[in-house]
Parts: sequence; C-alpha cells; structure tokens
Amino acid sequence: MVGPMPAMLRDLIDDAALFPPGNAPLETAVPAHRGYRQSWYADMVGPLLIPQSRLADLEPGRAELRVGVIVDGDPDRVADAVAALDPQVTVTHYESRAALDHLAALAPAWGRPVFAEIPFGDEALDAVRPTGLTPKFRTGGLAAEFFPEPATLAAAMAGCRRRGLKFKLTAGLHHAVRHTDPATGFHHHGFLNVLVAAADAEQNAPVEDLTAALASTDAADLAARARRALHRTRDLWTGFGSCSIDEPLHDLQTLDLLSRGDRA
Repeated sequence: MVGPMPAMLRDLIDDAALFPPGNAPLETAVPAHRGYRQSWYADMVGPLLIPQSRLADLEPGRAELRVGVIVDGDPDRVADAVAALDPQVTVTHYESRAALDHLAALAPAWGRPVFAEIPFGDEALDAVRPTGLTPKFRTGGLAAEFFPEPATLAAAMAGCRRRGLKFKLTAGLHHAVRHTDPATGFHHHGFLNVLVAAADAEQNAPVEDLTAALASTDAADLAARARRALHRTRDLWTGFGSCSIDEPLHDLQTLDLLSRGDRA
C-alpha cells in the first residue's frame, strides 16, 4: 500500500534555483520546477522563489505556477509588479530584508504571509513579534560570517518557540548532515540536523540539547531520531530555500527517510 509523504517533509524545500550558487536561468528554472511539481516527491517541494526584479520576465506557461516573491527592490512597488503577472501565477508569500515597520505596513495589502529576514538575537525577535511577520534567518552565503554557530541557531529556535513564532531558514542547507565544504572550509548546517533540533524545540528541549543536535555529524543517529518524528508536522520551522532540490532529495533517499512509495 502506498503511503503519504511524511508530514515532517511536506513543503520542506522552496525552489531557489534562481539564486546563488545555482543561478539557473529563468527559462531553465521554470520547466525544472514544473518537473518537481509533477514528480513522486512533489509534496516535499514548495513554490519557486523569484526576485521582485525578475517578475516582469516570468513566463509561467499554461498551468498554474506557485511562486514566492523575494523583495530585492522597492517594497512599495511590489504590489504593482504582482498585479501585472500572468493570471497563471499564484503568489504564495513574500520574503524581504526591509525594515520591519515598513513591511508590517505593506503586509495587509500584499495579502500573503511575509517572511522578514532579521539578524540573530533576542532584540530582533522582540521587534518582529508584534508585527505579525515570520522571522527568516540566513544560514549560509558567500562568506564564513553568514554561517551561524550551532549555539546561535539553537538560541534562535528556542527564542521563536518562547515567543510563539515560526521561522524560516535560507542558504547553505543543501545536504542533510552538518559538514565542512572542502572547497571553502565553511561549516554548513545540515537540514536533517535542523529537522531534529526543531522537533526537539517543539517539545521544549533545552538550548544545550538543540545545540548538540545542530552540531552533530552522526548521520545514522540523526536519521534514526528524524525517523521517529516523521509523522509529526513542522509547527516551528516552516522550511528552507535551496537552489538544489536534487541534493536534499538524494540525501533523504540515501538515509532511508524518503522513497518513491512516499507520496500522497
């Protein structure tokens, strides 16, 4: 009997193919995304992320295309850019680094969830809490400074839990388990580490335990812990954007956490 996609993996990965380090051309990214949405693992894949600056160039084709808009320009011009989109395009959410008060003022008119990229720390969490926006944290990039230490990310998770906030992550999470990139020397977080730590955070685990889970490089242990929680929904972590869908998918299959039988 074919079972459903595990609840913990549903809508886990937004397709950030257009962004570094992938930088896929728009004319390649759209059909590739459509392929993901028609695959056996479609329920794991969220919307295609597209910069505000490239919305005018988007040609969705004949079927619906779900996109998340990354606000990389003037936030006051986003509504007009979205209004001009092809009717086949459905905007699921917005993501922005703009000032919180500005985003909070615009969010009602946008009519979709808004993820506000903020720095780590209690001050930023206290500032975002009353706005109705969802915090987004950067976990990678083109320099080592963009990769937070496990303790820093663990504190953010616990801080969101205490404040009743969900959170999203972006960048650096292409692989399941924490590792060091041999080309750059950067220490990448593993998305499986985050799954385990976030599940523990939902159960009020102490920050020290979350830090240990995020720092672990024991793939077998992390997979076993994740397997016990796959039936649970992600009530704290909304997911992450990745320029690669194939790499996370491969890791999940290798660790026996996902197979072709896992679909709705």
